[in-house]
Amino acid sequence: MKRAYTMSARARSAEATRQRVLAAAVTLLKRRMRSDIRLEDVAAEAGVSVPTVLRAYGTRAQLVDLALAQVLEGIGTELKQAEPGDVPASVAAWFDHYEKFGDAVVRNLADESDPVVAPIVRIGQTRHREHVERQLGPLMADVPDERRTMLLDALVCACDVYTWKLLRRDMGRSRADAEAAMTLMIQSLLNGG
Repeated sequence: MKRAYTMSARARSAEATRQRVLAAAVTLLKRRMRSDIRLEDVAAEAGVSVPTVLRAYGTRAQLVDLALAQVLEGIGTELKQAEPGDVPASVAAWFDHYEKFGDAVVRNLADESDPVVAPIVRIGQTRHREHVERQLGPLMADVPDERRTMLLDALVCACDVYTWKLLRRDMGRSRADAEAAMTLMIQSLLNGG
């Protein structure tokens, strides 16, 4: 009986360690580019050794892939909190995301020619377009099909991380002013679409 209890305690401890390691990788991925995440950093963040990280996940690539999937899932959930068609709430959700991850996303975009970074950039671009269409698509219901794709392209640009970067980082606008500018761009495009 004691042996079963010990094995169960060990299994729980091993799973808790796995979760701590994954959480450490997620934390680092939110702050750094994927290529800058070292196993030593993950181990230090999780309070374990590098061999423990490798026993838990096999390779750095497997661990970082799992961490990326978790980050992307969290981002999707955060961005979908605004109701489709609600421009101010959608812009606020984009800004919540960009304020947390925008600088890291811009760094990744600068390295998109790197074969390790390129797939992440493509995932982000695809998801951004899908999210813009989800959030703003209801406001394009009366737009003729031949104009809809061009309008969607323009809205994807207006809502992009580079727009956030220009407003917040390059022009030094307050968040409120930057959100108002993005909202104005979106509404101008929709009204002229």
